[in-house]
Amino acid sequence: MDPDSVREGERVPHGGETDRDVLDFSANTNPRTPDGVEAVYADALEASRRYPDDDYPEFRTAAGEFGGCDPERVIPTPGGLAAIRLAMEVTLEPGDEALVPYPSFGEYAREVRLQGASPQFVPHDEVPGTTDGALEDCALAIVCTPNNPTGEATDPAALADFAARCEAAGTTLLVDEAFLGFTDLPSAARLEAEGVIVARSLTKLFGLPGLRAGFAVATGEQRVALETARRAWSLGTPAARVGAHCLQRDEFVRDTRERVASERERMRAALESRFDVAPSDAPYLLCDVGEDDVDDVIAAAREDGVAIRDARTFRGLESHVRVAVKDRAANDRLLAALEVGGALEAPDAAESDDSSGGRETGRRG
Repeated sequence: MDPDSVREGERVPHGGETDRDVLDFSANTNPRTPDGVEAVYADALEASRRYPDDDYPEFRTAAGEFGGCDPERVIPTPGGLAAIRLAMEVTLEPGDEALVPYPSFGEYAREVRLQGASPQFVPHDEVPGTTDGALEDCALAIVCTPNNPTGEATDPAALADFAARCEAAGTTLLVDEAFLGFTDLPSAARLEAEGVIVARSLTKLFGLPGLRAGFAVATGEQRVALETARRAWSLGTPAARVGAHCLQRDEFVRDTRERVASERERMRAALESRFDVAPSDAPYLLCDVGEDDVDDVIAAAREDGVAIRDARTFRGLESHVRVAVKDRAANDRLLAALEVGGALEAPDAAESDDSSGGRETGRRG
């Protein structure tokens, strides 16, 4: 990290509502957690009287099986953002350039700048088509799939082709798969390409954003660099054990994907009666409010006890909000707060509160 750049840097805004009496649709986290988490956490808390095993064999094994890669390629990190920073720390030097998608996760540009490098902004859906000449000028290229906040996932074949071109150009490709677990698409970790680093977050899919558990995946010299640079004891014992437990809950993941897909389409149909809604493969929907005032839309929803994300903080978005996809009852409250008719008929799969094989978290206040 470049000291001068750190002193010039700034924080960036994110979703997430601290008032627990407000229904939070500003952060894209699962409202449910897998069964058994509390017991695993309690056991891990007692085990936290000792330092964790810095090799994290159980966590690496579970993450490797989940991502479809050799466990030795897994680098444990305290959340997906920590994996992103670690990737940039071993890749970028002051004066380098990095291809950064927009509109997309605001931390990419911030983290690039903290390394003393310069972000070169490219429309998110054009990054995989970047020409070979442009790649040769960049030390790093970033793809977010599904992209946040727009929601579209990158075609795996197009991503594989882009990875090959990045490798030929000597450009490291960082693939942020924070929300890929909500889809059945394969991870870029399966490419096993020398120049690809994958960043994964557990906490969104499993409804535990405060746990801070994630991992990176790389191969060859990149893997060695990440493993050498990662902090000792990079995951606390509770995060490592709960994370490994969650990664093995196949039924929970499958049911979550089905629920999110069903509810997302139901919500889209309602929201499109008032807004222009972007296509999405993710647990959120980006809405262009058109001639409505964004501040008024946000304020009106909050008066009804619902927090939604002001998407104007994303580069290039001037009239947008983003809403998460939760469970049916919560989603109906959001739709009612936005005055788009929350009482739409849903498929039977979304009817049961027990359909995800997990527990509800948070308050509905």
